[in-house]
Amino acid sequence: MLSSIARNSQLLSHARMMSSSSSLPKVAVVGAAGGIGQSLSLLLKCSPHVGELALSDIVNTPGVAADLGHINTEGSVTGYNGPDAMADALKDAKLVVIPAGVPRKPGMTRDDLFNTNAGIVRSIAEVAAKACPNAFFAIISNPVNSTVPIFAETLKSAGVYDPKKVFGVTTLDITRANTFVADALDRHTKDVNVTVCGGHAGTTIMPILSGVEGANFSDQQIKELTHRIQFGGDEVVQAKDGAGSATLSMAYAAAVFSDRLLQAAAGEKDVIECAYVESPVAKDDGCDYFSTPVRLGPNGVEEIFPLPSLSTSEKENYDQMIGDLAAQIKKGVDFCK
Repeated sequence: MLSSIARNSQLLSHARMMSSSSSLPKVAVVGAAGGIGQSLSLLLKCSPHVGELALSDIVNTPGVAADLGHINTEGSVTGYNGPDAMADALKDAKLVVIPAGVPRKPGMTRDDLFNTNAGIVRSIAEVAAKACPNAFFAIISNPVNSTVPIFAETLKSAGVYDPKKVFGVTTLDITRANTFVADALDRHTKDVNVTVCGGHAGTTIMPILSGVEGANFSDQQIKELTHRIQFGGDEVVQAKDGAGSATLSMAYAAAVFSDRLLQAAAGEKDVIECAYVESPVAKDDGCDYFSTPVRLGPNGVEEIFPLPSLSTSEKENYDQMIGDLAAQIKKGVDFCK
């Protein structure tokens, strides 16, 4: 399901020969000078699917742009400082990736970030609604379970919402799941493909370990792996000892998803990724947004796949977390009201 940024970088020369940078789409990163944003911007500068990279943040963005501009891959890089310049950064963008906001610190949950990041995400959506209403929007800012509804509600208020084009990026959950499961099975990560459904915070993250081909996990292994996938971010926060959260792995995951979305937009077939989108999958349980595999195409989401078959423990996880996910979605919607 996941493509490799490294592999795509190896294809860079061939891709550029086939298509000039001027014909490739513009991608904007909002929050580009931050911990996630700088690494993400570096990876996008190396992508063969990005023609123009526009970087927006409160401060230091021109410096990041100048630094990236010295990399000898084709495609331009521009930096825009401050909220007043954001519209220029977003104008005509095909894809807007949004890691803006404050990071987690030790002891914080994603939900603790809500009061600060909710306002940031809403203000970005207000600018995007005018500057690039037809763009794809890939939202990283936590808590994603709430910020995606905030972004969607803001676009709705502006009359430009398209549910096929607003995504919560949950790809880090899949990269962690693939890494941890590969370690447990002593396999290469390229031979592991774990579907992760639900939301993007703690117990709302639902790795479908029963669907891992050839695995025969014990109940204890399932419990430990599920918990580690759900709370992998805490490992990084604790290991960094107050110096930050998961920035490098999140940047990688966001670049993977962005690259896949751009491939689908360019016409590549059978691009399937997990993403947190407006979905009917858990609507009867009060959740208008949910992550399952989705088929991507030129217009965004082309098909939303249902939940795969769940084991007894996975069904229990679903029943236990669905109320929390519904409440987190409602919190985002209510913020906009």
